[in-house]
Amino acid sequence: MSSSTTRILPQFLTTTRNTLLRLRQHQTTTTTIRNATTRAAATSNITNHTSINAAGKNNANRSMYSLSSSAATAERFFSTDSSSEIIPGVGRGKTSTGLVGIPVDHDAIPKLIHKNQALLSKMAASDMPPTAQYYINVAQISNYRIQACHDHPNDPEAIEELCQCGQIEELVIQADNEMIVLDMYLTNRWWEMVTDTEIEYGEPEDDGGSDE
Repeated sequence: MSSSTTRILPQFLTTTRNTLLRLRQHQTTTTTIRNATTRAAATSNITNHTSINAAGKNNANRSMYSLSSSAATAERFFSTDSSSEIIPGVGRGKTSTGLVGIPVDHDAIPKLIHKNQALLSKMAASDMPPTAQYYINVAQISNYRIQACHDHPNDPEAIEELCQCGQIEELVIQADNEMIVLDMYLTNRWWEMVTDTEIEYGEPEDDGGSDE
């Protein structure tokens, strides 16, 4: 081996060893970075998964709350009048009487019962004898309308058909007006002014007309 080779060989070995050391250090650094990146990605996935689960639970809770609220609302709505369907223009679906100054009254049936009962009670507590014709007439009308309301508590159209005196709102007004007349009748004791009158019927006369 020549002297030059002897000088170069140690330098070559030293350079090779340094190169290998740098490569190993580089590989170690790369592995560390890769591991750190992997751990960071895994942590991020776990965080995202947790956030998604939390968001999903929140959305589910909100959905369940919305459904519960809707169900509660539906229950309150149907519990108001679940016995019959609301039909436009009929019963609870009526929006106008078509009469100026008379609005729709969906509580007219109980009012009609109360007001006619008030007429009966006032006459019963008065000095007017039950044999007076006015007493008889008012009592018959009031009792008939009260019974119609009891027979059809949710059907104002049926009550109107039975009474044949206008819409249910008008029947309530008639009861109010009758109370005014009754007050005047009792104040003035008008039943005492009514006397029996005999009616004489004569023989029919020939007026020259034809019976055909």
